[in-house]
Amino acid sequence: MAEPQRTTIDTDEIDRFSALAAEWWDPNGKFRPLHKFNPVRLACIRDQVAARFGRDPRAAQPFKGLRFLDIGCGGGLLCEPMARLGAEVVGADASETNIEVARLHAAAAKLKIDYRATTAEALADAGERFDVILNMEVVEHVADMPYYISRCAEMVKPSGIMFVATINRTLKALGLAIIGAEFVLRWLPRGTHQFNKLVRPSELEQALDAGGMRVVDRTGVIYNPLSDRWLRSRDMDVNYMMLAEKPAN
Repeated sequence: MAEPQRTTIDTDEIDRFSALAAEWWDPNGKFRPLHKFNPVRLACIRDQVAARFGRDPRAAQPFKGLRFLDIGCGGGLLCEPMARLGAEVVGADASETNIEVARLHAAAAKLKIDYRATTAEALADAGERFDVILNMEVVEHVADMPYYISRCAEMVKPSGIMFVATINRTLKALGLAIIGAEFVLRWLPRGTHQFNKLVRPSELEQALDAGGMRVVDRTGVIYNPLSDRWLRSRDMDVNYMMLAEKPAN
């Protein structure tokens, strides 16, 4: 009997996010936390990409000539700003529904984005390569995190970079990101995150290293209730981001 094909897809996770697809672009809807989170993510991406590729972050289109993949792109909340900054953007998501929402929104905004309903392994098998991969709030939803990271790492060009944002597996994260955000404040639908699928920084770094990537930056991200803003921080106990690069040939 043939062994089942290895996959990164968790169908329950895909179904959960597909059911919410119509709300991706509602800043006060189910994805309100992502809309609030976007400014700190965008600033980090802009500054790091500009520094790594020798671009002026104040330029109108500093990412012109760079090829980006936003894997697990959802409704396109990161794809559209990247396209406006001049990048050639591929947005990939395993949910057909999410991709349709993203395509419609990009068309209304007159933005050229290559949206595909596909998986990381399918893109890697097709030989796709990118200067920058955005892997934001995805690794805690896949079926096999090390395999998923390895397939994403395959697609990073030499001297290219990958951003990974996720949630740490700590009691503090259980209290704030799951019990607090989903059950008390109801920022997110219940069941959005499963504690056992959260990823410790050491686990993520090990997976990146196994994929031939070197972690060059890491930061925590915390919520300030007084300013109602997310900010970068040394505290990686809950939300955090890593930047990894692939060595030049």
